This record gives sequence, structure tokens and C-alpha cells, in this order.
Amino acid sequence: MDLTGRVALVTGGASGIGAAAVDRLVAAGAQVVVVDRDAGGAAVVAEKAGGLSFPADVTDPSAMPAAVAAAEERYGRLDVVLLNAGVTGGQSGTEDLDLEGYRRVVGVNLDHVVFGLTAAVPALRRSGGGRIVATASLAGLVELPGDALYTATKHAVVGYVRSAAATLSAEGIRVNAVCPGFADTPLIAGVREQFGDFPMLTADDVAAGIESILDHGEPGQCWFVQPGREPAPYGFRGVPSPKGAGRPPEVAWQDH
Repeated sequence: MDLTGRVALVTGGASGIGAAAVDRLVAAGAQVVVVDRDAGGAAVVAEKAGGLSFPADVTDPSAMPAAVAAAEERYGRLDVVLLNAGVTGGQSGTEDLDLEGYRRVVGVNLDHVVFGLTAAVPALRRSGGGRIVATASLAGLVELPGDALYTATKHAVVGYVRSAAATLSAEGIRVNAVCPGFADTPLIAGVREQFGDFPMLTADDVAAGIESILDHGEPGQCWFVQPGREPAPYGFRGVPSPKGAGRPPEVAWQDH
């Protein structure tokens, strides 16, 4: 992967997968903007990378437009966006719903991806195209019993990525998702002992998958990353069309 002269923005970049991705982006020649609510952690990673730290709460609708603007102001362009910030649900999502916790997991895992993509697209257009990768999860492809809220947000990210990719690919803006299995990162620090000897990914395993996506992923692909396996696009099964139907119409849903 050669990103010489390119500029990348990484959310959740202060630790875990985000910090590992920053290392790989810098090694590929990119200038990097590190976005994270952990201002101190973001500053440390950005200083090591020779990049820009941008402390922000990505659930704030104004945060991602401001981060994109900061990237363009500092470096004059934006080429790669990794929407990586995420949290676990912390509750089953099937009973005794904690509304504040629900809003938080939806805000971080889904809203920030939508806010980030819509903020980044104009900047990527100004750069002549670019790449967006959202960190989803295997829970975006299959069920994860016990954390229905997290699973719901990651399924939503996968659907959003696939649909946005179909819209943006003609403009040279490639949108993908990375769907890692269980990774030994700060996200699961509180429950790490529950995994025992179960095979776990490292943060750099996932960052390597992101690098593969950036290097040769096709628009709309959602790549799985699992221990001991090469990262690869997930093969979605097609949905049967109505009997006797041809190509589905392009419906302007908002008009109905």
C-alpha cells in the first residue's frame, strides 16, 4: 500500500485497532489525523505519527465536519477515512432497556459512521476520489447472542456501507467495511477473562485487514478478519427477485 502524499483521518485512533491502523497508514506514507474523545491518548498517537490530534466526541453531529475541516486546513486534502470508533452494548437489548446506554451505542457505532461519511464525501470529491472504511464486526454478518444492541448497530453499518458504496463508486469514492471477529483490544478489557483460550485477533491483525481493503478492496465489500485466516470479502447470498421480474426499479423512496 502506497499512500505517499495522501491524508488519512482515523476515528477511535487513540488505542486498539485505530492506533494500529494509524501505524500502518503512516508506514505507507500518509499524513494522519487522529480523532478520539480521549484527548491525551489521541495526542500521544498523533505525536508518534507526526500527525494531527483532534479530540472530539464522534456522537456530536458537528464533530466529524469539524475534523474533516481540520484535516483539509492542515494538509490541504483528505483521501482516506477510517470510521473506527466503537463501543459495546453492555446490555442484552431484549429486556430492561437502559435508554441512555442504547442511545450511546447507536450514537458511537452507527450515527458516527453516517456523520463521518457524509462529512468526508465533499472533501474526497475535492481530492478527486478516496476511500472510506467503516469498522463493523462479525456481529454485522451474524447474530451475537447477549448483545442485541451492538449486533443491531453493526448490521446497520454493513447495510449502510453496501448501499453508500453503490451510490459513490462512480465518483471514485470506494466505501467498505471491515468485520473482525473477537479482538483483544481495550473494547473488551472488562470481560477479557471470559474468552479464556478462545483464539483472539490482535489490533494489528485487524489493521492488516484494513490495509488489504485499502489496497485492493472492491466497492461495497465487507471483509471478515478471523484468527489464522487471510482477510477476505464476505460472500453475501443474493435475495430472490419477484417471480418474472427484471432489474429492480431505482425508487425515490423519499417521494412516497
